[in-house]
Order: sequence, then C-alpha cells, then structure tokens
Amino acid sequence: MTDETRELIQKFLAEQPAGVWSDDTELSAVAAQLSRASQARAGQPGITGRGLPSRTAIIEMVESIRSVLFPEFFGFPAGSDRVLFQVGMALDHGMRLLREQLNVVLGYHQDQDLATRALKEQCVRDISRGFMRNLCRVQSLLESDAQAALSGDPAATSAAEVALCYPGLLAMTNYRLAHELHRLGVPVISRIITEHAHSTTGIDIHPGAQIGESFFIDHGTGVVIGETSIIGNRVRLYHGVTLGAKSFQKGEDGALVKGAPRHPIVEDDVVIYAGATILGRITIGRGSIIGGNVWLTHSVPAGSVVTQSTPIEQHRANDGI
Repeated sequence: MTDETRELIQKFLAEQPAGVWSDDTELSAVAAQLSRASQARAGQPGITGRGLPSRTAIIEMVESIRSVLFPEFFGFPAGSDRVLFQVGMALDHGMRLLREQLNVVLGYHQDQDLATRALKEQCVRDISRGFMRNLCRVQSLLESDAQAALSGDPAATSAAEVALCYPGLLAMTNYRLAHELHRLGVPVISRIITEHAHSTTGIDIHPGAQIGESFFIDHGTGVVIGETSIIGNRVRLYHGVTLGAKSFQKGEDGALVKGAPRHPIVEDDVVIYAGATILGRITIGRGSIIGGNVWLTHSVPAGSVVTQSTPIEQHRANDGI
C-alpha cells in the first residue's frame, strides 16, 4: 500500500463517528487486498486503463434518442415548430452524451501524442455522425415494429399504447440503437444498451443479431436472441423463445472462437410460439410455424409446421385423495 493510499484511508477513518469501525487495521488490510485484486484485473481484455463508460449516462442518452424517435408519444408539445425545436434539443443532448462516452472508451484525452489524439478525435466524430445519420432508418424500422404489434395483437388498442407500454418495442428500440453502434465498432456501449433493456423487460437481444422489419415480440419475458442470429421480415416471437447456440467452436489453444456463426437463421413470415428452443446454425424456412415448447436443432423447409408430440391423456383412479 502506498503512503498516499494509506493517508486517504486514515483520512476516511478520521471522518467517521467514533465506534463505527472497531478495527481500523483490519479495514486497511482488506482495502489493500481489494485494490491489489483490482490492479491484477487491469490487464484483462476490456480493461484498458483508459476508462469505462458510464451506464447512467448511456441510459440517459438512449432515453433522449427514444424521445426523438417517437416524439408524439413522449410529451412533446403540439405544433410543428415547437416539435422541431424540442426534437432538436433532445437529439443534441443525446448526441453530446454519446460523444462523451465515446471519448471515455477511446481514451483520446489521455494521449500525449497530438497526432494520435487528433486521430481518435476524428474517430469519435465519425462514429457519432454515422450513428446520427442512421437514426431516420432506425425510426422507420421501429415504426414497422410498432405497426406489427398493433396489427398482430388484438389487445393493442393504439400506436400510443404500443409505444408506451409494450416491452417488446422497448427492447427493440434499445436493440436497434445498439445494433448501429455495434456495426460502428463500439461493442461495450452497445451491450450496455441492450442489457439495460434486458434487465427492464426480460428480453435478451444481443446487439450483433440481424433483425429485419416488422418484428414483433408478444409478451416477451424470457426471449433470448443470440449474437449471430439472422431474422427476416415480419417475424413474430412469443415469450420464452430461445434462438441460441448448440455448441461452441474452440481454437487450438482451447479458447472459444469469438463471433463464429452459431445461432439460427429465421426467414421471413415465421411465427415461433411460446417456450420454443431453437439451437445451432440452422434455418427456419419462410412462412413456417414453430409450436410452443418445441426443441429444434435441425433446419426445416419453407412452410413447415413443427409441433410437439400429441399429449397423452390419462385418467387416474379415484383413490380418495
């Protein structure tokens, strides 16, 4: 433990009310051990010493961007001029937060070399501009997702209800924003965005998955969509569906191969009912229906209907219980 660290701990202890810590020496020893463990982790992948992004700031950024994607449902005043002003303000706020977090991730502010710093500054500008330019396309995709929910769920009464209440659309909003950042080479920020939706809705979509337009997740809790999944247009999933990997490739050193295609391909107009588990790099053909609780590890052609075995009904004897 350095003298500076010891002084900070002693200062902290001195500021505490009498009797709070029964053994100051033990606290110092535990603090030293915890800090050594942190230093040992500093060389691991993803921990560069440049700083890690703020989950709070990223979530705030997503909420700002969400409000500009659906301005009519997030409290913006009526009237085109005022809406334009409010959308501009919210978009500016969201983009400022994104640039700040990109700066942290890239760590350009810590580089002393001016040429390296300038290169990273340009990288931040390129990523943020690329993200912003794609927001109109993201908005169009989300509008198709909202319409799919409104058309596919008889309980949905309005577009406003879908936008404000449906967990599937919230998860898809986070996914579609995260997917753009994932494509632009920002994996940690994009994963924070989708995992926030996961913790809120119970829907787990990796930002690397590819999902077409008019995608509807009904109910949603327990849905898992893996990193290399490819999903076509007008696909509908129900709660508890898993699009997962059957096995994992390993390299010669025994480590898992990252990014290898290992999740299903789901073609256009497929419906997958609750609790179905679909594993491996298999293809679900266009227009197929996968029944509830099906376990599927092989491809099926277009127009297939896959269900469980017919349930066996039995009557037990009246034994007085």
